[in-house]
Amino acid sequence: MSFFKSDTWFDVFKHLIVIAALGAGLVLGFFYVYLPLTTHHGETIVVPKITGMNLADLENYLDQRNLAYYVDDSSYSASAPPLMVLTQEPAAGEKVKEDRKIYISVAMRHPPVIKMPKLTDGSVKNAQMILKSYDLIFGQKQLVPDLAQDMVLKQLVNGKEIAPGAPVAKGTKVDLVVGDGQGNQEFAAPTLVNMPEDEARTLLAGQGLQMGELFKQAAEDGQAPGTVVRQRPVPGATIRMGQLVDLWIAE
Repeated sequence: MSFFKSDTWFDVFKHLIVIAALGAGLVLGFFYVYLPLTTHHGETIVVPKITGMNLADLENYLDQRNLAYYVDDSSYSASAPPLMVLTQEPAAGEKVKEDRKIYISVAMRHPPVIKMPKLTDGSVKNAQMILKSYDLIFGQKQLVPDLAQDMVLKQLVNGKEIAPGAPVAKGTKVDLVVGDGQGNQEFAAPTLVNMPEDEARTLLAGQGLQMGELFKQAAEDGQAPGTVVRQRPVPGATIRMGQLVDLWIAE
């Protein structure tokens, strides 16, 4: 037990060295043995790819990998179902410690409601660009007889006409009623003979027909000046919308 005696200054110095060595050993043991064993120091986990997963499946999936998540944001995506993971941070493939939170953004449960834009009186191409900018979906194009070729005449949602400014959810499918330019409907030419010229013009316009050439001829017995005495095509002939009709007027 002579080692523990402190008869000389050298003995005191030896004791101090031993105490310092023990202290250093404790400190090194704490940081390089105890902490690594209790905190798994140096161990990392590769972050899995979770974008595209549904939020309902995420917690159990990450628990099995000693990770957690935090919903940092939600946004609308027309191509994503509700509550699907859109982004993640850290990204897939990065290495992190256990229990690290992965910050995610998810697709909204319900799409936001916006005001329906005005698509009528413009071209189909213009309507498609507007729909895309509003996160609305272009549905079907329904052609109808009309002289306005490729012009949007009506805008429909679920088969019903929807007015500009009406509330509509993003992602809604919008159908367009579009003019075919000439009209694909055939019908019998109306009877214009003995009708005043102005009334004949009004009737032609109302049936989608166009005024062709106008001829003047002398009135015969019983014909009032300014009335139609002849027409081409003749009454009852098969014509199409947009077709020209020539008239002969008594003078």
